[in-house]
Order: sequence, then C-alpha cells, then structure tokens
Amino acid sequence: MKADIGLIGLAVMGENLVLNMESKGFTVAVFNRTVEKVDKFVSGRGAGKNFIGCHSIEELCASLERPRKVMMLVKAGQAVDDFIEQVIPYLEPGDIIIDGGNSHFPDSIRRTKYVESKGLLYIGTGVSGGEEGALKGPSIMPGGSAAAWEAVKPIFQKISAHTDAGEPCCEWVGSDGAGHFVKMVHNGIEYGDMQMICETYQMMKEGLGLSNEEMHEVFKTWNEGELDSYLIEITRDILGYKTDEGEAVIDVILDTAGQKGTGKWTAVTALDCGQPLTLIGEAVFARCLSALKDERVAASKVLSGSGAKFDGDKAAMIEDLKQALYASKIVSYAQGYQLMRAAAEEYNWILNNGEIALMWRGGCIIRSVFLGKIKEAFDKNPELVNLLLDPFFKNAVENAQAGWRRVIIKSVELGIPMPAIGAALAYYDGYRSARLPANLLQAQRDYFGAHTYERLDKPRGEFFHTNWTGRGGDTSASTYIV
Repeated sequence: MKADIGLIGLAVMGENLVLNMESKGFTVAVFNRTVEKVDKFVSGRGAGKNFIGCHSIEELCASLERPRKVMMLVKAGQAVDDFIEQVIPYLEPGDIIIDGGNSHFPDSIRRTKYVESKGLLYIGTGVSGGEEGALKGPSIMPGGSAAAWEAVKPIFQKISAHTDAGEPCCEWVGSDGAGHFVKMVHNGIEYGDMQMICETYQMMKEGLGLSNEEMHEVFKTWNEGELDSYLIEITRDILGYKTDEGEAVIDVILDTAGQKGTGKWTAVTALDCGQPLTLIGEAVFARCLSALKDERVAASKVLSGSGAKFDGDKAAMIEDLKQALYASKIVSYAQGYQLMRAAAEEYNWILNNGEIALMWRGGCIIRSVFLGKIKEAFDKNPELVNLLLDPFFKNAVENAQAGWRRVIIKSVELGIPMPAIGAALAYYDGYRSARLPANLLQAQRDYFGAHTYERLDKPRGEFFHTNWTGRGGDTSASTYIV
C-alpha cells in the first residue's frame, strides 16, 4: 500500500493534521526526527488507522504515490532547509515538497526557486487554527509552484475548514512566498485582535471594576452579535473558567506575553513597504512592554497615574467598548489588506482579496462573522483600495465612532493604556484627513538637510528648495523616498 502524502514532524500540529487527513480517507506516511515518536503515534492515537510509520526519510519517500507529496511541519528557519536537503535525493522530477510551518515569506520565495531548480515543485503554505483546527479543519493558505496545486488540491480542500455554505477555507494564493505572506498578515491581524480584546478586558476590570463572571457574560453576549468570532468566544470561555478547586486561572497567569515572530515580521514588512500598519505595530510593542515585568513592577512604585475613578454609567461604557472594539477591528483588517495590496505590487503576486477573506472565514484563529462582509466588499469591487471606503464598513465605523471616541477619552482620564484601539482611531482620523501636517515636516527636512519639497500649486514630481536661513546655497540634496 502506498501513501497519498507523507508528513515530517509529529509535534502538536503535525500529529493532529495527519489524523485529520486519515479521517478524510487519505493514507499518510509519517516520520519524525526522534523516531520513537513515530512508533508511539502509530501504536497510540494512530493505532488501527491508515498510517505508515517510517524510520527514515528514504523509507518515507519510498512509501509515497507519484507525484510524491512530502509535507514538513517543523520549526521555521534552518530546520526547513535541512529537511529539504535530506528529502531531495529521494525525489524525482515533478515531486512536491510542502512546508506547512510558519516560515517567513522571503524564505519561501528563496526555497521555491531553489527546489524548482532541482526539477521539483514547492509549496509554502500557511496553516491556521491551532491544535483543534489542525484536527477538525484548519484554514490553509498555499502558495509556491503553481503546477503543484492540482496534485495537492483534493487533499488540502478536503481537510480544510468549510464555510456554512460548504466552501473550503483553502484556495491557491499565488506564486513563491504568497501563501506564507498571507499567513503572516493573518497572524499580524491576530496579534491586533488579541491586544484589542486585552485592552477591553483591562478597561472592564480596572476601569469599571467588573468581576470575571460579569466580563464572561459581556463577552458571551458580544459573541452573539457583530463581534461573533473565535477570539471573543475563547475569551468568554477563559473568563468563565475555574478549576475544580474554584480557582479562576486567568487571575494567576503572569502578565508577560510570548511571541514567535510573525507579528514582528508583519510590522517590519509594513515598514519596508511604506504602509501604516499602526495597530499591529502597537500590538507587537505591547507584548514587548509586557515582557519588561520587573521594570514595570519597579516603575509602578515610583511613577504616578491619574488617580481618577470611573463614576459613570457602566452599561453605557460597556456598549461603547463594544463599538470601539468593532471599529478598531475593522481598521485592523483594513490595514492588513492595504499591506497585502502593496506587497502584491512589490512581489508581482495576483492576490484575490475576496478568496483570502473566505479562507479566513473558518478554521483559523481570526475567523469572525464579518469576514463574509469583507468577501462581499471585494467581490463587489475587486479594486477597492481600503475597506473603510466600502459602504458597509464606512457605515459601521461611522455608527461606532462616538462610542469609540468616548472609550479613548475615558482611558486617558483613568490612565489605562489602550495602544492598539487608540492607534486604530488615530489611523482613522489620519486616513480621513485631506490635509495632514506633513507640510511642516517637509519644511523641517528642507531646513536642516535641503531635502526639498513639492508645492500645492505645482505638478506632483516637481521639487523645490528654500534657503531658509540666508546662509545656505542653492544646492539641494537628491530627492528620493526609501
């Protein structure tokens, strides 16, 4: 018996993904660098199922149907390159290597080119949904060698999550690194969503003095409306969770956040592409600030805040928080799609924004009810430059705007930090401004460095320099934008 696909890496994601594949009728060959894991899996969770346990890369490749499909779910970085080198000798032209880990998209661009130079095909695919998603149906975002898609499509689309209408949350994204790029943006939006929920939680807890039980009920209600999403759902569950001894686990967790780099990659890529991904950037920095636990504890004993207490209508503020979170979430997706549009130009990708929203509609961590509205927006207008300009989202933000502003005002009064929600509002106000103070900034640059400026009364692309002090000459610096 030959296997339909082989998988290297039986950690949490790999183990659950192969169980998913097998449950959908596929025979899977499995290998792990620590071969004891293979035997443990085949005789444990995989017992009596259609798995072929392999003790070497050679054995894995020999057990596969042609074209061979070898998928890796290993730690991003050097491990991926190492396994590619180990697999290549046992493959033939037309066989496919798949990286299903959280690789950085420039690495997938490089690896696609390298693997294709060996006569093979390469796929770098984002897989989102965590442990449960991998087992029951994740969101899958493949890119790489287009010729490989038809061979893996039946497997990927069958094991992926599906929308209520039965559409698979998996479609071909684009060439070389496009799949891992879209997964990176997904993770950046995930960072933003999580941070905004945390800011809302802190305002409820410290500002309004709500108990875990009260917050649990708020998030339960929110999850039944326009904020319906996986992250709101799990926040509801976390706030309502107690051990058998009655301990609220949320209250004993140390407030230092971890990260594996994908949010940082998103922010850095936004800087490289010149895109204002402010909300996600603040979410990354918020995690960095949380990691300075000892410094913060020491600072809390020295630095004072406002000392103000909330004395208003709690129910009204909870409604305002809902509106602030909803509007900020829209801004987060708007920024993410702006970055994808810029990167598509930079890397010559043809990204279908509506299909990407569909891929995120189920299975993944950022799945939410309004992703359907994002798909509708791009289906109506594939050239839409910003989600905020779509009628649905424009109206949604306008309706939420008053509450959004009240929340930020109150957070400042109470001294409760809301960096991501605040950044979202600042972006909105900046994006809707026909004129920003960058005219003064350009004057400053020209004053100290003769960097030149354009004029309102002259055509774009024509640059001028002023001798501001009377001491400079007529020579100006060359004009360029990085």
